[in-house]
Amino acid sequence: MVTNGVRHVEPPLRLTRRGRAVVLGFLVLLASLASAVLFTTASRADEPPAGPPPTIVVRPGDTLWDVAARELPGRHGQAGVDELRRLNGLSGYGVHPGDVLILPYGS
Repeated sequence: MVTNGVRHVEPPLRLTRRGRAVVLGFLVLLASLASAVLFTTASRADEPPAGPPPTIVVRPGDTLWDVAARELPGRHGQAGVDELRRLNGLSGYGVHPGDVLILPYGS
């Protein structure tokens, strides 16, 4: 602001002690709310999806390797076979036509 040719500079805004306490309290409250939201969404990510797991019926000529390659494309070979064996409680590698195999969620 200029008055009678003299430039007047406004002092910078300063918070009182109470104002600093209010701002700090607001930031603490905001951080607490954000962490509560992140905690609840992270804890839900660990829960399995609701409903029955996906399944597949073994076709004639299928092996566990075939099923893993077809139904679990994101998993590498033996890892897919091992996961199918674990999910279905299989001790060996043999499957028969008509067997129903449980697949992992998101496959």
